[in-house]
Formats: sequence, structure tokens, C-alpha cells
Amino acid sequence: MKRISTILLIAALALTGLIGCQKVPAGHVGVKVYLLGGDKGISSEELPVGRYWIGINEDLYLFPTFSQNAVWTLEETSESPTDQSFSFQTVEGMGVSADIGITYNIEPTKVTSIFEKYRKGVDEITSIYLRNMVRDALVKVTSTEAIESVYGAGKATIIESVEKMVRDQVKPLGINVERIYWIGNLRLPLQVTTAIDAKITATQKTQQRQNEVAQSAAEANKEIEKARGIAESIKLVSIAEAQAIERKGAAIKNNPGVVELNAIDKWDGKLPVYTGGSAPIPFIDVK
Repeated sequence: MKRISTILLIAALALTGLIGCQKVPAGHVGVKVYLLGGDKGISSEELPVGRYWIGINEDLYLFPTFSQNAVWTLEETSESPTDQSFSFQTVEGMGVSADIGITYNIEPTKVTSIFEKYRKGVDEITSIYLRNMVRDALVKVTSTEAIESVYGAGKATIIESVEKMVRDQVKPLGINVERIYWIGNLRLPLQVTTAIDAKITATQKTQQRQNEVAQSAAEANKEIEKARGIAESIKLVSIAEAQAIERKGAAIKNNPGVVELNAIDKWDGKLPVYTGGSAPIPFIDVK
């Protein structure tokens, strides 16, 4: 009986040891928190990778030291189970909604000070404090921006400004913001999207007209060049013919016998059947 009790005691102690033993996995730093008694509060040391005895009066918080990514979106996802999108107003008072993501990492040597400040684990710090910082920075930056800047050329500048404001705020705490970014398109008021569509349509029509005018001008220039080519060709032919006639006349003038010779070459040897009046007279030199 005594032996059985001893075995049960050993088993209970072993089970208690297993239950109280917790692990700090690779890529994490642990923080031990005392819940009761005079030592209530946070342990002054970070716990590196390994196994640790965590008693009934203690809690262990794990902080990952590798890059973390969080997204806050309108649609429900595994990372954003509820509507966590951001809403803000432009200088005209136009309401805009957007989905935003963040990538950051925690300095291992500052895990304890981060926990002392927020008294939360990394998930709560991300979803509450970091999200609030992003929201406040976004509202502040966009409050002076026009709606056309928000969805147009100023979109990239806005998110860069938000990223810098949040980075400067959390860097001294040991949180390094790597990137804050837009996810998808901004959700604009209906009147704005209607105006944008109308502007795009007008621009497309203007471009189409410009293309048609350019095409007509190109075709007209083509015809002009074609006519110019034909005129130049006729001119060259005329000049050539005139030069040929001039050379031929000069040759005949210098050689009058050529005319008579050509006539004899073309004569078939028959005398005309009638003479007088306007009847043709062969070129015969009768001696």
C-alpha cells in the first residue's frame, strides 16, 4: 500500500512538473510575470529559447522576434475576423475607407520594457495599440489632403507619411516598423467615383477625337505628298520631252537632209493617183 502511494505521489509530482514546464520556442523571447505576493509583477530578465518551470503564481508571455505582419481589412479573413478597416475624411469632408497592412519586428533586448509599458502580449499590442497609432496618423495626414490627392498622385505620399509617424513613435520602445501599406483600392464616396468615371470617359473621348484628327491629318498629308509626287513626275517628264524636242529641232536644223531622208525611208514607192490642188506631192527632186 505504501509502495502504491509512493508511486502515485511520484506520478503526481511528475505530472505537475510537466504541466508547469513551458517552452520558449525558437525565434521568441519569454517574459515571466508573477501574479501574487511580494514579487508580483514582471521578471527583470528575458527568457531565451528553452524550457522553464512556470508555477501556479506565474504566467509566461511569448514575444516573437521575427517579422510580424498584420492586416486590417473590411472583409473577414483569418487575420482580420471582423471589419477592421480604417475610415478617414479629406479636407473637403469626404469620407474614405481603406484596408491597411503593417510589417514590424520587436528587438529582443527590449521585450521586458515593451511588456512593462503595455502589459499585453504581441497580439494585443498589434491589434490595439499599433492599430490605434496607424489610425491616428492616417486621420491626421489625410485631414489636409484633397480627395483627388488621396486617390491620385498623393496616395503613395500619404501612406509614407503615416509609416514615418508610426515608426518614429514606436522605435524608442523597441518596435521596428518595416512597412505600412495600402491593401487594394480605396473605397470612395459614390459622388466621387461617379465624377471619376465621367472624367475618365471625357478624357477617353478627347483622346479619341485627337487620334481621329491626327489620323485625318496624316491621310491628308499622304494625299498631298502623293499629288506632289505626281506633279513632280509630270514636271520631270515635260522637261525631258521639251529637252528632247529642242535637241531634235537643233539636229534637224543642223542637218536639213535628214527630213528628206526620213520621208524617202517612209515612202512606199508609189506615186499619188491624183495631183493638183491639195494633193500630196512626193519629195522627188527631178533633174
